[in-house]
Amino acid sequence: MESHKTYTVDEATKRMERYCAYQERCHKEVHQKLYEMRMIPVAVDEIIDHLLRHNFLNETRFAQAFARGKFRVKKWGRNRIVNELKLREISKYNIQIALKEIPDSEYYKTFEALAEKRLQQLSSEKNLLKKRKKLADYLFYRGWESEMVYGKVNEISK
Repeated sequence: MESHKTYTVDEATKRMERYCAYQERCHKEVHQKLYEMRMIPVAVDEIIDHLLRHNFLNETRFAQAFARGKFRVKKWGRNRIVNELKLREISKYNIQIALKEIPDSEYYKTFEALAEKRLQQLSSEKNLLKKRKKLADYLFYRGWESEMVYGKVNEISK
C-alpha cells in the first residue's frame, strides 16, 4: 500500500501561498490542488479564505491576466477566451472585466496579422474552397468571431 504525504493546515496554506504567488490561479485550480493534497473540506475552506483575505487568490485578477496572456501569446479570439474562462468557473462579471483588457485596435490588428500569416501557409493550396475552409477552421478554433472570420474568408479570391 502506498502512503500519501499528509499536510497540516499551516503547511498546506504555505504551499498554496507559493502556488498562487508563482502565477495567477483561479478558485477551481486551488480547490483541485487542495483536493489532490487530500485536505478535508473544512481545511479547504479555511485555506481558501486565508488566500482570499491575503490577496493570493483574486478571481478578477486571474481573469484579466488570463485574457491578456492568451490573447497576446496564443492569439486567441474573444470566444475562445470566454469559453476557457467559463470552463474555469469564472463569473460572468469577471469575464466582462477580463475582456476589457484587450484593446479593440490591437484585437483587429492581431486578427489581420494572424489571418495573413495563415494565408501565407496555405499558399500552396490551389483549391479555393479548401483554402477558405482551412482558413475559417483555423480562425474559429482560435475563437475569433464568425463575422470577422467570414469577412476575411470572403476576401480570398485566388
